[in-house]
Amino acid sequence: MHKPSTALVAFCAIPAAIAAPAAQQAVGALSPAEVLRLQAIAKRVTIMRDKWGIPHIYAKTDADAVFGMLYAQSEDDFKRIELNFINAMGRLAEVEGEKALYQDLRMKLFITPEQLQTQYKASPDWLKRLMVAWADGLNFYLHTHPQVQPRLLTRFEPWMALSFSEGSIGGDIESVNLEQLKAFYGERPAPSLAVRGSDLDKEPRGSNGFAIAPALSKSGHALLMINPHTSFYFRPEIHVVSQEGLNAYGAVTWGQFFVYQGFNDRIGWMHTSGGGDVIDEYLETVVEKNGKFFYQYGKDLRAFRTETVRLPYKASDGSMAVKTVTAYFTHRGPVVREHEGKWVSVAMMNEPLKALTQSFIRTKARNYPAFYKSMELRTNSSNNTVYADADGNIAYFHGNFMPVRDTRFDFTKPVDGSEPATDWKGLHGVRETIQLFNPKNGWIQNTNNWPYSAAGAYSPRPQDYPAYMSVNPENARGIHAVRVLQGKKDFTIDSLIAAAYDNQLTAFEPLLPLLVRAYDESPASDLAKAAVIEQITLLRDWDMRYSVSSVPTSLAIYWLQDQVKQYGPAAREKGMPVLDYLASQLSPKQRLEALVRASNKLANDFGSWKTPWGEINRFQRLTGDIVQPFDDSKPSIPVPFASGNWGALAAYGMTSQQRTKRIYGERGNSFVAAVEFGPKIRAKSILAGGQSSDPASPHFNDQAEMYARGEFKDVLFYKEDIEKNLERKYRPGE
Repeated sequence: MHKPSTALVAFCAIPAAIAAPAAQQAVGALSPAEVLRLQAIAKRVTIMRDKWGIPHIYAKTDADAVFGMLYAQSEDDFKRIELNFINAMGRLAEVEGEKALYQDLRMKLFITPEQLQTQYKASPDWLKRLMVAWADGLNFYLHTHPQVQPRLLTRFEPWMALSFSEGSIGGDIESVNLEQLKAFYGERPAPSLAVRGSDLDKEPRGSNGFAIAPALSKSGHALLMINPHTSFYFRPEIHVVSQEGLNAYGAVTWGQFFVYQGFNDRIGWMHTSGGGDVIDEYLETVVEKNGKFFYQYGKDLRAFRTETVRLPYKASDGSMAVKTVTAYFTHRGPVVREHEGKWVSVAMMNEPLKALTQSFIRTKARNYPAFYKSMELRTNSSNNTVYADADGNIAYFHGNFMPVRDTRFDFTKPVDGSEPATDWKGLHGVRETIQLFNPKNGWIQNTNNWPYSAAGAYSPRPQDYPAYMSVNPENARGIHAVRVLQGKKDFTIDSLIAAAYDNQLTAFEPLLPLLVRAYDESPASDLAKAAVIEQITLLRDWDMRYSVSSVPTSLAIYWLQDQVKQYGPAAREKGMPVLDYLASQLSPKQRLEALVRASNKLANDFGSWKTPWGEINRFQRLTGDIVQPFDDSKPSIPVPFASGNWGALAAYGMTSQQRTKRIYGERGNSFVAAVEFGPKIRAKSILAGGQSSDPASPHFNDQAEMYARGEFKDVLFYKEDIEKNLERKYRPGE
């Protein structure tokens, strides 16, 4: 079955004022009455900036605290707040132009202003108050900072908070392939079915979470390691306190009013990406009758539901235009691509109201039962959760939103949409999902890997759960995490940090011996062997640990990067993890030739292949731009860490196309914290760079040197400690 005619796609130029959706017509300055109302709120809020520029928000009510929280975030990086919500509402093309049209379409297939406004009206009063306070805090910032010129959102409305209701921007929606979406709704022929799963040649969107039970800690208190691997500057550090029980500290994604990964004075929570299979694709058999499209469902034909999606965009001449697309939906979800004559629809979680509720109420949970109750909302779809508390409990949840499926079908691949048995059959209860509570080994770890090594010998067993509950394999970081936790005791905050920063690169353990063997078994006449005599001598003696002074670290990483570049496509074609492919499919000659190429690249770029890793791997923050420019001629800091792909627990990698000789980190360790849950909270943390996005701020780069050394600062959690280290105390608008 062919895709719908491109006549369904329409373009027209429109005046800019008309281009904005109706919900965005009420923009601009606040009325005098609104100003007075917001000024009254501001007088009830106190912001205390500590010596690192971290904002601590104090207020009587949760709503007032949210007001101050968004005001303080705006002070630090309004650009990122606005961009997150432009993207979340499918309005990126209005500022980025036609290139973002299908990114907007992808969002609007799942989220529309009308749906969000309906959900806002259905929200409980307490949540409405928080959403109103969210919008008020942003609008008051814009009112008091007229020099700030938004790119698009000149006024925030309370319902907009529902467009971005969990902590990973785009969430599950980003799993929909843009090129395939464009091929279906645009004018190009559809590509073949893509291999599912992440590409190991890209810096992973991952995280590490460790929990230590009191029996293994020196103090007798539970410990938690919070170690998200995100793009740098994606989440700042914040502390928000109210007299209604809110006292959350940690990482908040720009523009949200809940701490995403963090702790309060009683519990802590760490999310790692990727729990189970929570998104399914369905191959739809399409029938066309009288110009209308139907899909086979059992013995029946069902009509596709259609929606006309408006996609305003900025034209090349700066004027506004709009494209309209007729989008197709089954009872499961939108059609997102075509494959071999069948349309492919997708099913995923789309519960913004429940998700926002769960995201906030978990930050106020005081114990495990209360946290568990928040999990019963089952809308934390893209994450696992590592947990610890002051009662001495540690726990793990592998996913949270988990549809019930018929296990006769392989849901890791698109399934037959005409078969009613492939429908979801409700959701698994939390107790039915993979989880741990106080395992006897006394520790828990997750590194976006499978849960079957989460607690050593006391880990869950795969035979006890449907295969779709865990689809990720073990990974090099998971092997590494077990190694630094197993058999250890007397953990402190500092020794937990040391474990999380252990510098072993476990991915080389199966690969490097194969290279050495290839060298040893090659004939002396082999030109590749003759070219790498000295390199092999260094690598043979290397302990597979990174450092800024290590030459073999540079050589080994460039060798592995070369192989991934050369053979990654073949690995994906076979559906194999890249590292598994390199270990099992390469010939000795290919391994040696990769080392020759790696040596030559190092020599060409740096003058010698004997270049220490710290000369290559650098931290650089030059501007407040969302996409950082990098320049080899400008100052940068040596960083010892390496890619999480190679087993580095302290992950550090470059994600954009490299245009410099040096490697500049963009993703990996960003906000990191270690917490001890005693009678009083003790914690240490570090940020990549600093709290502020303003290069003129003393907090733009004040944590960079410490970050590169893996050195943490003390978290200032209690007011008396904040006051001893106070930089500024003020109210919003002052």
